[in-house]
Amino acid sequence: MSERPASTDATQDGVVLLHGISRTARSFRKMQAALEGCGFAALNLDYASRRNALEALAEDIHPAIQRFTEDVDGSVHFVCHSMGGLLARVYIARHRPKRLGRVVMLGTPNSGSEIADRLRHLRPYRAFFGPAGQQLGTQRNEAIKALFPPVNYPVGIVAGNRSIYPITSAFLPKPHDGRVSVANTKLDGMADHIVIRTSHPWLVRHSVAIAQTIAFLKAGKFGS
Repeated sequence: MSERPASTDATQDGVVLLHGISRTARSFRKMQAALEGCGFAALNLDYASRRNALEALAEDIHPAIQRFTEDVDGSVHFVCHSMGGLLARVYIARHRPKRLGRVVMLGTPNSGSEIADRLRHLRPYRAFFGPAGQQLGTQRNEAIKALFPPVNYPVGIVAGNRSIYPITSAFLPKPHDGRVSVANTKLDGMADHIVIRTSHPWLVRHSVAIAQTIAFLKAGKFGS
């Protein structure tokens, strides 16, 4: 389910990496290498993003994260791409680590995705994206809203403003990254927010996004 950290030095901070829907831990390998190169221990999780709803996914990932938190003596941070950021919010609400540090979200639809609004009732969308895909729209019922209580921990958000998706781009208000509008990445209570010139799938491996992620984990704010 996971790629264990290369080192578990007791003085290290740890970082949990959560990929987006329909992606795998491979998408975060460049980020993982950069984090480990800066002295962080990293847990790059694979999870069945299309199989279960967010609340069930939070339970799926809990054992691996719990073991990881026992291996590090420093703070436990989260770095998340797309839906992975929503999963982190659900997870922290349910199983907040005692030494929770900072959270970086890359292209996370904190206020939902207009694309999910358009497609969620189509059978191919439901079949491919599964239960969690039904929770990604902008129109949230009370049960879905309850999954995302207000954040009371430092959150830094990286959004993209370029698209490689000409069809889905027509559904989104500008600026956007082809999957999520910049406006919908924002979150009440966030500590910092930046926009970089890249598209949704490349946020996880973009050199600027990686450098800014590390800056936020270290200082609680993005670099200038």
